[in-house]
Amino acid sequence: MNTQDIENTLRKLRLSGMAQTLQTRVMQAQAAQEPFLDTLTALLQDELDRRRSRLMARRFKLSGLEEKLSLADFDWRFNPKLPRGACFELHSLKFIAEGNNALLVGKPGTGKSHIAKAVAYQATLQGYDVAYVEADAVLARYALAEPDERARLLKGWVAADLLLLDDLFLARKIGEHAAELLQTLVHQRYKLRRSIVITSNRIVQDWGRYLGDATMATTILDRLMHRCAMLEFEGKSYRLKEASARLVMASDPT
Repeated sequence: MNTQDIENTLRKLRLSGMAQTLQTRVMQAQAAQEPFLDTLTALLQDELDRRRSRLMARRFKLSGLEEKLSLADFDWRFNPKLPRGACFELHSLKFIAEGNNALLVGKPGTGKSHIAKAVAYQATLQGYDVAYVEADAVLARYALAEPDERARLLKGWVAADLLLLDDLFLARKIGEHAAELLQTLVHQRYKLRRSIVITSNRIVQDWGRYLGDATMATTILDRLMHRCAMLEFEGKSYRLKEASARLVMASDPT
């Protein structure tokens, strides 16, 4: 059996990581006169690396995230009073292992979504199943979906290791069905000790008004806040900063 036959066999066995690097590893072994076990070990590691890479790509695709954000991309100097230590603590993902929640609340444009998405992306890299939801829009669409589609969506949101509800109450008030869904998600995930991260511009004291039901808000917050890190974001808006910079550049005749 020649090298091409071995490569074809590896592909039939779905060992594509080994097949891709076989020629290189053979030449490397011949040039360095490596022992067979060293070459085999390298090939097996190639296969493991490829499978891990494909799994990470699949988790990211299924998560609903559209950006691969990092805390390293974040400009901490712009708003020095942000809870930097608490953000990095979330990024450690210890809260997911413990089944705890996180609530990021504060002014628009202060970085809540960036931090939450960076945490969610890190979770996909570490092997967690993540579900990212643009809260108001998706909850509203859920209310209009057919029963089978509702059941599928709910199952996925409950099953994920981490559920990220981004910009909750952005539109101030959500519909009755969306409010009931939010209560169901919080309740079921609380029983299963599965983590939720929520970002919102609205303080929790006003949630009853946005839900249209003070009792429902109390029920949701009781479960959500039982094991929860509360991060408050204050300061200037990054988006306004970037918009101002663009205006300056546009008005510069040079």
